Amino acid sequence: MTPRRLAGIGAFTVASALLLSACGSSGSGDGDSTATGEGDGASSGVVSVSSGEPQNPLTPGMTNEVYGGLVVKNIYSGLVYYDAEGGIQNEVAESIESEDNTTWTITLQDGWTFSDGTPVTASSFVDAWKYTADLDNAQNQQYFFNGFAGFSAEESSDIAVEATDELTITAELSAPAADFPLWLGYSAFSPLPEAFFEDPSTFDETPIGNGPYVLDSWTHDQEINLVPNESYNGPRAAANGGVDLLAYTEEDTAYNDLLGGNLDVVINVPSSAFATFEDELGERAVNQPSALIQVVNVPEWLPEFQGEAGHMRRQAISHAIDRDTITEQLFAGSRTPAKDFTSPVIDGWSDDIPGSEMLAYDPATAKELWDEAESMDPVGDYTLNIASNADSDHQDWIDAVCTTIRQDLGIGCEFAPYTTFDEFLDARDNGEVDGIFRGGWQADWPSMSNFLGPVYGTGAGSNDAQYSSEEFDAKLAEAGSAPDAETATALYKEAQEILFSDLPGIPLWYQNATGAFSENVENVVFGWDSDPILYQITKE
Repeated sequence: MTPRRLAGIGAFTVASALLLSACGSSGSGDGDSTATGEGDGASSGVVSVSSGEPQNPLTPGMTNEVYGGLVVKNIYSGLVYYDAEGGIQNEVAESIESEDNTTWTITLQDGWTFSDGTPVTASSFVDAWKYTADLDNAQNQQYFFNGFAGFSAEESSDIAVEATDELTITAELSAPAADFPLWLGYSAFSPLPEAFFEDPSTFDETPIGNGPYVLDSWTHDQEINLVPNESYNGPRAAANGGVDLLAYTEEDTAYNDLLGGNLDVVINVPSSAFATFEDELGERAVNQPSALIQVVNVPEWLPEFQGEAGHMRRQAISHAIDRDTITEQLFAGSRTPAKDFTSPVIDGWSDDIPGSEMLAYDPATAKELWDEAESMDPVGDYTLNIASNADSDHQDWIDAVCTTIRQDLGIGCEFAPYTTFDEFLDARDNGEVDGIFRGGWQADWPSMSNFLGPVYGTGAGSNDAQYSSEEFDAKLAEAGSAPDAETATALYKEAQEILFSDLPGIPLWYQNATGAFSENVENVVFGWDSDPILYQITKE
């Protein structure tokens, strides 16, 4: 059989129904994030970007939220990276080959180094992957290695990946996966230097990477300063003098700073400006589809949502949310009502999966379901709490959701705020949230599988509601080993039918990338995943 090979920039496009459809980019740049090195040294200005405090250490195995993720993807380089449209391009990899989609041989380019001067070798990847995949190390990203032979989510394990020489990796998967190269652009698959294994606790605060930037300083709850990595010679060379990621607690404040010329890039435009920001900023406004969905998660630890009555309450809440009105009036068209658990920018997406009728606004059915649940297992005078962080723009839509829930179900409904994003995440991860809670998913790599397994698979690092279904897990495994893209897509749709039946999360809407940038910067492009591509921004 002819080997499937990823050799040379852009050679492997994975033209399958699992991948991202090309989406446009905004800004004064030309949208080509693959053209790198061209801008190296083109500008010396430091770019300021609105952000927030990361929840976890800035290491590939621990970072699984957006603030930390933006840092990690820029201080580490993996085997491949994703361009603006979600295509994969070689970075450290020279080639990625397999004859059967199960046993893979990965060859690294020679000459790569970490910012401390030590070489990037096959062992840098292998040791990092084995560490993250081992349950004993309690890494948030462990789940992403469940496709490797030898993986266990229940006990310490040693995945089947080896460094056969300084520049060669062999990996054995538990089942064929034609899209394996696509996984490898996600930050969990980044390499780690020997310094991490010598002193992980020190490394957590002062990470050493091999990416286009180096972490210069981290003032917690204030800012993270990145400077260009002088030893980086890859395709994502920084075209600016560095990036300051500023921790804002109010998105309106960040937007006003941008309007006043005191901030270069806003990642999230506040809802208060949705109706006006494109007119105010013209070509400096970004409003484009992205691989991002918003849901409300229903935690398994709440007794009122367990059993048959609990399932009816989940359905009742979903039918009591007027997605059309909220997206049109509150979000001014920057959101689209959800029809499934993935995203319309992902090939294979469908708006008619059986069970998706649960997402229709239907006050009469909602009330009937709630009342029937109450007759089976009463909760009495009940107030539904919807929890989220208060340092981002969520209260307005939660208030709007609560308005129709109170009106249609005849119960109380309130916003339950946590002061900061990391405080909210800690409460969520510790199972301390007393109510349903906001869940947003920004895809790690552009495929249907990434919207499903990491969020709803048993034991997955981002399965925040602690949902578990043997039937769903089995369907995911079947889809992951499908012989072709068409079969896999059909199976992922069947997996979503199970989710619509169980409703561990209630899909709300697909979120556009809504950002903006000042007159002080150029070549600003937001990628397929809604993040700005930092390394190609220029500033004099």
